[in-house]
Amino acid sequence: MSTPGTLTDPARTDPTAPGYRPGRTLPLRVEAVRQLRRRRTQVMAAVLALLPVVMVAAFAIGGEPERRGRVNLMDTATASGLNFAAVCLFVSAGFLLVIPVALFCGDTVASEAGWSSLRYLLAAPVPRARLLWSKLVVALAFSAAAMVLLPLVGLLVGTLAYGWGPLQIPTGGALPAGEAVGRLAVVVAYVYVSQLVTAGLAFWLSTRTDAPLGAVGGAVGLTIVGNVLDAVTALGDWRAFLPAHWQFAWADALQTDIAWSGMLQGASVSVSYALILFALAFRGFAGKDIVS
Repeated sequence: MSTPGTLTDPARTDPTAPGYRPGRTLPLRVEAVRQLRRRRTQVMAAVLALLPVVMVAAFAIGGEPERRGRVNLMDTATASGLNFAAVCLFVSAGFLLVIPVALFCGDTVASEAGWSSLRYLLAAPVPRARLLWSKLVVALAFSAAAMVLLPLVGLLVGTLAYGWGPLQIPTGGALPAGEAVGRLAVVVAYVYVSQLVTAGLAFWLSTRTDAPLGAVGGAVGLTIVGNVLDAVTALGDWRAFLPAHWQFAWADALQTDIAWSGMLQGASVSVSYALILFALAFRGFAGKDIVS
């Protein structure tokens, strides 16, 4: 309240600067460029792109896979480029593809705290919810790019090495090349959805610690624990509540007649856990005392 004879400055009574729009702070494009320029993003992309080349070299040195008894997906790796791309997903879905998801989602907030730049971002001012939203969207986008990069390079390298042709089904028969491409797209989409649990774990831990390696390592470690628990058959039907139990349900998409039940159950479990973890991250960060 002003006293007589004094003037009230509107700029001093307004808590925000003229033209300030919370929704325009920290644009997705700016955050994406920052993450794209980071060394760990470039190294991870190189690792994923080189894996198919390494596998082709391994098959060239060791010969074609030996078929003993029942034929599995690995036995058909050299049948065509489509088979090779499917095998690349098979050997990497259980662990390798967990790394980029944990890295992009676990490093995003914790690294800002580790660099002591988080409080300056919030003082810019960037609203806390806006900051988390921007970083989460970009992290999930980069994770999706990692999921697409591996099979795409695998398809290209495999086609150059083994030719273009139908996808040979291990149980017998084959899928025409055009249809098989669509099936591989379903596989990639499911693998991405199944990794949302790891994304949620990493992102939540990233808001709880100032150590990026702690968030990334914690998410990877808990994912491994889930895989171990799924191997404990004594748990019986309780394993159906573990995301790891459904991580290879995408194999049902590489059959003559696609089966959706396993993938739908796996997707529902993964999305449910992920939504809870994302909500915990936003709720906890909203009231967190930022000192770094």
